Amino acid sequence: MSEKNSKKTEASEGGLSALLKRVREAQTKYAEFSQEKVDEIFKAAATAANAARIPLAEMAVEETGMGVFEDKVLKNHYAAEYIYNRYKDEKSCGVIERDEANGYTRIAEPIGVAAAVIPTTNPTSTAIFKALICLKTRNGLILSPHPRAKKCTVEAAKIILKAAVEAGAPEDIIGWIEEPSVELSAELMKESDLILATGGPAMVRAAYSSGKPAIGVGAGNTPALFDRSCNVRLAVSSVIHSKTFDNGVICASEQAVIVAKEIYEDVKKEFIAQGCRFLTDAEGKKLRTLMFGEGKLNPKVVGQSAMKIAELCGIQVRDEVKILIAEVSSTDDDEPFAKEKLSPVLAMYKAKDFADGLEKADALVRGGGFGHTAAIYIDEEGEKERLAQFNERMKTCRILVNTPAAQGGIGDLYNFRLTPSLTLGCGSWGGNSVCENVGISELINVKTVAERRENMLWFRAPEKVYFKRGCLSTALKEVKEVYERKRAFIVTDEFLYKSGMVKRITDELDGLGVTHTEFFEVTPDPTLECAQEGARRMIQFAPDVVIAVGGGSPMDAAKIMWVLYEHPDSRFEDLAMRFMDIRKRVLGFPKMGKRAVFIAIPTTAGTGSEVTPFAVITDGRTGEKYPLADYELMPTMAICDVELMLDIPKKLTAYAGFDALSHAMEAVASLLASDYTNGLAMEAISLLVEYLPRAFEKGRGDILAREKVANAATMAGMAFANAFLGVCHSMAHKLGARWHLPHGMSNALLLTEVMRFNASAQPEKMGTFPQYPYPDCLARYAKVAKYIGCKGKTDGELFENLLLKIEEIKSVLGIPKTIREALGEEVTEEAFLEGLDKLSRDAFDDQCTGANPRYPLEREIKEMYLHAYYGK
Repeated sequence: MSEKNSKKTEASEGGLSALLKRVREAQTKYAEFSQEKVDEIFKAAATAANAARIPLAEMAVEETGMGVFEDKVLKNHYAAEYIYNRYKDEKSCGVIERDEANGYTRIAEPIGVAAAVIPTTNPTSTAIFKALICLKTRNGLILSPHPRAKKCTVEAAKIILKAAVEAGAPEDIIGWIEEPSVELSAELMKESDLILATGGPAMVRAAYSSGKPAIGVGAGNTPALFDRSCNVRLAVSSVIHSKTFDNGVICASEQAVIVAKEIYEDVKKEFIAQGCRFLTDAEGKKLRTLMFGEGKLNPKVVGQSAMKIAELCGIQVRDEVKILIAEVSSTDDDEPFAKEKLSPVLAMYKAKDFADGLEKADALVRGGGFGHTAAIYIDEEGEKERLAQFNERMKTCRILVNTPAAQGGIGDLYNFRLTPSLTLGCGSWGGNSVCENVGISELINVKTVAERRENMLWFRAPEKVYFKRGCLSTALKEVKEVYERKRAFIVTDEFLYKSGMVKRITDELDGLGVTHTEFFEVTPDPTLECAQEGARRMIQFAPDVVIAVGGGSPMDAAKIMWVLYEHPDSRFEDLAMRFMDIRKRVLGFPKMGKRAVFIAIPTTAGTGSEVTPFAVITDGRTGEKYPLADYELMPTMAICDVELMLDIPKKLTAYAGFDALSHAMEAVASLLASDYTNGLAMEAISLLVEYLPRAFEKGRGDILAREKVANAATMAGMAFANAFLGVCHSMAHKLGARWHLPHGMSNALLLTEVMRFNASAQPEKMGTFPQYPYPDCLARYAKVAKYIGCKGKTDGELFENLLLKIEEIKSVLGIPKTIREALGEEVTEEAFLEGLDKLSRDAFDDQCTGANPRYPLEREIKEMYLHAYYGK
């Protein structure tokens, strides 16, 4: 080392000593904090990390050149939301358990200052994960980033530290090395009290050799055994879903599949059908040379796409290829494809019988992934003995059954007792001090079998839904007679108030002796400012029942007013926070209904808001629409009287009706669709196809059609209230907000384009939800087509005829064919294209996107916007 460099290193180490001193002093203070205060800080940090998931993902991809931006968004989201959800109620300070009868007490004390070595493959999500578990346990933390990922890792640390300090944590509780090096990392590990090491084998060995307690994790080389009894489509889809996630950099992802000879050709065909590419012998040699030509994995291929890797070694592939697969026979150390590849490259072996499959899987585990993860695809009920043999044979700490290994290994996505973590221990087999998914306390070897399961779904609706012509009077009597309410606050718009529609309701209330007042300033696309003004007047009036009258706008505004009335300190930012799973959200809604019940009376047939836990509100400053979702927003009662809908204008009939059709169609396709929601959604579609054109053309002249459309809108509302929506609504929310288009029209302009996107047999990415095992949307749409009478010999023909039927209805309703036509000459092509990137990003981040059966990448959303704009 030159004299110049030596001085620089010494100066850097001097800086490290000062940093360690500051973090130690902060940790000494933090060690005295109460559980309540620690939990407040933990929550604030998780909230901040969750809010920054997109920019951090963008930084990580830009800086490292690895992985997939959209997948890194998911990992950041997971690291914030799932880790918070797992530990939010756990005690980690002081007395955490007391058995009075046996005199048994457990007391938690922090260790001190942890050194966290962060890998280049997961530079922001791992930083979030380690920072959160240290904050939860009152430990200080110093991060040592990978040199090729220092900017994004440090940015993640800064965001979490800022939030923690603002919540009351000591200022220096988290620190980081600005200019990381091997020497500085080694010095940090020697001087810290605990090491959280994630990275390559050499780095983990250094951690364990530092002389300090270390929680390090070994390399993965996950084999996936395909038993002859497995569901081939499920197995292949799961491996693809896992192996393509962030271009294969998660250490638990499958590195090889071992396939029973009886199903080998079927599996091969399914991989090809789903967009994978098998290499020839000559191509395999090229790829071996590229990946392992110098005896170790070439970093240039880590986290790259299959197309990029093929290009690097001169293999011609189609742009859409997902995984490169090499058929091999040897599991010995001299076979490069038998090793960890950290990319969408997969080895495939043929097993002569189950015993041979076990032998090969065991050899792969011992050859490079000892203690990490093994996967099996099998009929777990019919082949229990074989499953038991696999569990017994595999010397790994995670054994995943019928589960994508990358998503299954990190826990709590496809299984619900495997601890969520981004640091996966390998036990003594892998030379690790822990065998479980690292959390706040893992000190013993445990072999865990995590079997794939579908999590609980639900069906929720208002306590009562009144329908049939003339039901208004009977239903309103319950305000006084059943709910015993005396003061009603009515939320509506100016047109309905002045037209006399609201008077029909107030007359009924007068007859019941219920005092009332009206707020009629709601406008289309209601703003948060409008809701805040309504809440202010609610507080002055002190109602015990809130009645929303109108279409989606009054109902959405009334729901937000209701929340702000019952909980004036609620922050809109909290209510609007995105979530992956509504049951695991970092910030939940407050309990509703303590001061007032909520009654929804629709006067249009479309939004379904009268029976949903959703509301869409607009930020008046930015024009952004925010869909809010929580079952606390579910109305207490819905009164759907077609008498209030007979004079809906034609355009409103068209747009509201098509909105209902979009609700039902997206509910059918949703990841959370169920037998309960499908029945409602499909019948709603059938009713709308038959009666919406009649209601549009004849209006009051066809009361039956009006009533059927009203019923369908409410049924579709109940369906998507429980199944949720998809990317069509995400895109429609942003399109409508940006260009002031009616919401129903926006959905109509996008629906068939999104349906084509979802129906692909080879989606680039599936949605992540255990109820959705493989691409199945085409079959779902075909079932809808049959239900409404479309003809076709194949699912494809049925689907095309369904699309034709939808376009036919659009034509009858006079809905524009393209976005360009809808925007008219006032919006130029250049203006639309200029804002398209932001439009696509905002749609990707919309709450509705998460339930879409095909997980959309930003560029795919952009392509759909362009197709819908030009009419392609």
